[in-house]
Amino acid sequence: MKHGKKYLESLKAYDRTKLYDPAEGINAVLATHKAKFDETVEVHVRLGVDPRHADQQVRGAVVLPNGTGKKVRVLVFAKGDKAREAQEAGADFVGDDDLVKKIQTENWFGFDVCIATPDMMGTVGRIGRTLGPKGLMPNPKSGTVTFDVAKAVADVKAGKVEYRVDKTSIVHCPIGKTSFGPEKLLENLTTLMDALNKAKPAAAKGTYIKSLVVATTMGPGVKFNGLKF
Repeated sequence: MKHGKKYLESLKAYDRTKLYDPAEGINAVLATHKAKFDETVEVHVRLGVDPRHADQQVRGAVVLPNGTGKKVRVLVFAKGDKAREAQEAGADFVGDDDLVKKIQTENWFGFDVCIATPDMMGTVGRIGRTLGPKGLMPNPKSGTVTFDVAKAVADVKAGKVEYRVDKTSIVHCPIGKTSFGPEKLLENLTTLMDALNKAKPAAAKGTYIKSLVVATTMGPGVKFNGLKF
């Protein structure tokens, strides 16, 4: 596989054989930033779980103290007072059957996060097969199925991110932008890792954090010592 000149320059900015401690590792990641745009910093954590088993699923959400640096468009399925609460909290789109119809007929996905009140889940279920594959289906475990829509919207706008182990036992999650600087990125990373450690399934045996790699959008992965969190 051929890499560009900037990627090859990034490889020279850190020691590829080293397992970095958190603070030093974040600085190494920022040193690989060569793109002209504000790159996203992404975390990839391999867990010692078997996602084929229901009792070893790892899924949840956490509010990053410094946000993600991305403007998030929030859609809320709600009626009456709850719809008004969602609007007042800053939701970008609020509705019920009208939004379901728009998604069904127009294949519209002009939003990043979907929240629903529990009484609306029967309605939302009609487009479950459409929302699910895109990771947009509301779920109680991630706090997106709730009657407290105002808090749910505020959390998402403040930097709430969802994490979920994939079929290869890896969790992928953004923790901010390169422009955040090392302190804010380290704080976000620590918050995410704390959440993952607390979410460890009782059925998981052996080493839980198998590997931890952090990278910018266009840069190479920097290996961290996952046991330092």
